Amino acid sequence: MADQQSTISLPPLYNISIGHFFSRALALAAKLKLADLMKNGPRRCADLAAATGTNATALRRVMRLLVSVGIFDEIESGEFKLTPAGEPLRTDVPGSMRAMVMLFAGVGIQDGWKELEYCVATGEPSFRKHSPDANAFTAMFADPEAAKIFDQAMATFTAQTSIAIAAAYDFSRFGRIADIGGGNGALMIGILRANPGLRGVVFDQPGTAERASAAISEAGLTSRCEAIGGDFFKDIPPGCDAYLLKHVIHDWNDDEAIRILSNCHRAMKSAATLIVAEGVYPKKISESELCRGATATDVNMLVSTGGRQRSEADFRALFNATGFRLTQIVSTPARLSLVEGQRTP
Repeated sequence: MADQQSTISLPPLYNISIGHFFSRALALAAKLKLADLMKNGPRRCADLAAATGTNATALRRVMRLLVSVGIFDEIESGEFKLTPAGEPLRTDVPGSMRAMVMLFAGVGIQDGWKELEYCVATGEPSFRKHSPDANAFTAMFADPEAAKIFDQAMATFTAQTSIAIAAAYDFSRFGRIADIGGGNGALMIGILRANPGLRGVVFDQPGTAERASAAISEAGLTSRCEAIGGDFFKDIPPGCDAYLLKHVIHDWNDDEAIRILSNCHRAMKSAATLIVAEGVYPKKISESELCRGATATDVNMLVSTGGRQRSEADFRALFNATGFRLTQIVSTPARLSLVEGQRTP
């Protein structure tokens, strides 16, 4: 006879408290490329362990943890298979989320969050505890593999948002646009494909600009776009009709953001347009998924970079401080907005 005893639900606080169990297991699955190993069908755990150099018994326990949240499925034969939710962990599928998982659930960000109390006590990001003069990207750019993962993770989101941004905003009125901090060029490539008459510049750190140049060439856009290496705290390519900064300003505190925007102002023609593409912090926080994403990103910026998510009033103050007038905020389906500014004399 089946056990009729009811099960007591676990308290919500418990479920929140163990969230890192699942994120760390997911990061390990991504690192080991388990999804790639199962792309052709179910696999025995012993085979997966042999392929990844892990202990079969321990690996089974971790995989069962991920079965419990729908990433994998354990079938009657004892083999494991991918679920639709786990498919994006593969490296060879469009919109692969593997790099995003490795970045946000990986050791680097997880270690930073161990210093949350320090961050709250000081208002400084976690790395400042041991490296007072560093910035958030110093270590990453010194590690080619970490830089590659970061680029790939940012491209994951950018590939999803470039179409939405291009559809929400009229870029066709510009002749030449610069994507400042444009990473590997994914956003610019999407905008140029949607606007055949537009020319573009991708500006980022020299190593990143090299990767952008390769992506631009692969996309067949070298006649309309160039990648330039540099430092947006020093100089920004002059003379473009619009300057786009996607998920750049939120990486930096107000003083640093003012330096970046002031450099944009100095590089811009009088009639040029500034477009900051970021989430706008909600006026009131609720339990919605939108608010959860905004607040999570905001605290992660505190911990990981020293930056922050900003409200409309915050953006208006930044623009006023750097010679811009906020003209409109355009919402997009991609959960970010385009905060537009015009250069004032």
